Amino acid sequence: MKSLTNRHIDFMGRRQWALTLSGIMLLVSIGAMIIQQLNLGLDFTGGTLVEVRYANAPSLDTVRQVLEQNGFQDIAVQTFGATTDVLIRLKQAFDAEVGHNIVALLRDSGASVDLVRAEFVGAQVGDQLRDQSGLGMLVALGVVMLYVAFRFQYKFAIGALLALVHDVIIVIGLFALFGLEFDLTVLAAILAVIGYSLNDTIVVYDRIRETIRTSQITDMGKIINESINATLSRTLATSSTTLLVLLALLFLGGDMIENFAIALLIGIVVGTFSSIYISGALLIPLKLGREDLIPPQKPRDEEEEELP
Repeated sequence: MKSLTNRHIDFMGRRQWALTLSGIMLLVSIGAMIIQQLNLGLDFTGGTLVEVRYANAPSLDTVRQVLEQNGFQDIAVQTFGATTDVLIRLKQAFDAEVGHNIVALLRDSGASVDLVRAEFVGAQVGDQLRDQSGLGMLVALGVVMLYVAFRFQYKFAIGALLALVHDVIIVIGLFALFGLEFDLTVLAAILAVIGYSLNDTIVVYDRIRETIRTSQITDMGKIINESINATLSRTLATSSTTLLVLLALLFLGGDMIENFAIALLIGIVVGTFSSIYISGALLIPLKLGREDLIPPQKPRDEEEEELP
């Protein structure tokens, strides 16, 4: 193990700055969620679904442009099963003629298309999805806390849970702040962020535990610094390669996964920051010590008294 006298980045020396920055981001995120609220997608609010069938596979961008040019807003277009079947989602009240109107517009643009179905997705479905998704996120965080508590120690579990809640609130808050549509794909991205951030945090915590057990250092700040520096190259390499993939998804993946990619991009950046600064820094106010991982040895006279 490298000596602590070697030159390292003093992460814990900057922890007050990092915690202040996190506090500001949390306040802004919570304020945006309360004041502006989330721009919930069709999955949560209800709306109209229109399925059409083309003679030949269409360009989804062309379908979207035709509808937007004719006054339809907040629409989502995707293939449904075969490449010739297109599902159009509209965040508006159901109209019995909406399906025929859309088909007429698409035919006027020169496409050979037929209406398959047009139906309304009620808000009750949206309420159920919202409640179930919220419950699923709480269950995921609870399982994470139990896992870390059993594998490490309960103070690690509290630190990991707070870091994950920090990441989730900021991602959701930025979606509320900028008015980005929040749908099931974004929810899936947030669950992925929880897994990603937890993985990074576990790597750092594992090194902290190893350093506590194999060194005679008592300064917890130095132990955490040593552990973060030892895992920093791995953390940054993983984050960088993941960001490259997400940038490709953002610019080349199309509108259907745009918000999914944005949520993951924000989550990876915030999760990397919390893995380096927040999760480790939280162990200091939680008063993690060597005795939490290494039981104190009994004096020799007590051991002799226990012998038969």
